[in-house]
Amino acid sequence: MNEVATSVFVKGEKALYAPKGEPAIIDVPPMRFFMVDGVGDPNEPAGAYAQAVSLLYALSYTVKMSAKSGNAPQGYFGYGVAPLEGFWRMADGSEGVDYDRKSAFAWTAMIRQPDFVTEDVLHWAQAEVRRKKKLDAGIARLAPYAEGLCVHCLHTGPYSAEPATLARMEAFIRANGFTADIPARRHHEVYLQDPQRTDPQKLKTILRTPVRQLAV
Repeated sequence: MNEVATSVFVKGEKALYAPKGEPAIIDVPPMRFFMVDGVGDPNEPAGAYAQAVSLLYALSYTVKMSAKSGNAPQGYFGYGVAPLEGFWRMADGSEGVDYDRKSAFAWTAMIRQPDFVTEDVLHWAQAEVRRKKKLDAGIARLAPYAEGLCVHCLHTGPYSAEPATLARMEAFIRANGFTADIPARRHHEVYLQDPQRTDPQKLKTILRTPVRQLAV
């Protein structure tokens, strides 16, 4: 998992970015992200999701490379850009995530940022991305998120096979006295590899289901 280790910002985060292939409980700490919201099929080559992902990477790499242009924010340190993540639900409010209706997905694409990234840093990066890449950078925002208690599991294989892993997670949740905290919170995925460069059978994705403990 070396590619993941270079992406995190502090020591001791292996539990967050390198889970096992079996479901486990994790308490996810507060983090901050560049985020873009949208609706639609994430597989559309030029769709809203693809554009959101391109923007998030453009902003993230602009901040990462800011030291080379003499624009490093206060508190800057060298780091690797974190993996792409996403929150998912159905736009019509129906329960779960229906993989047969991808055009009805409501998503938040996001990339974690170091703590030195402020609103001023985002605004500077947005201006740079507009100037250099001609992207509509204004649709991105910087937001904190405290995810809290979740069940997570490493899924290996194509995204279309995720329901089998999610079924194992659901069984684990029931067996351990928890229930999914949805729709209060959302299904969460962390993409450890580039699907354009990786055999679909070898793709590694962290799946997270927010949970709360049932009353005894």
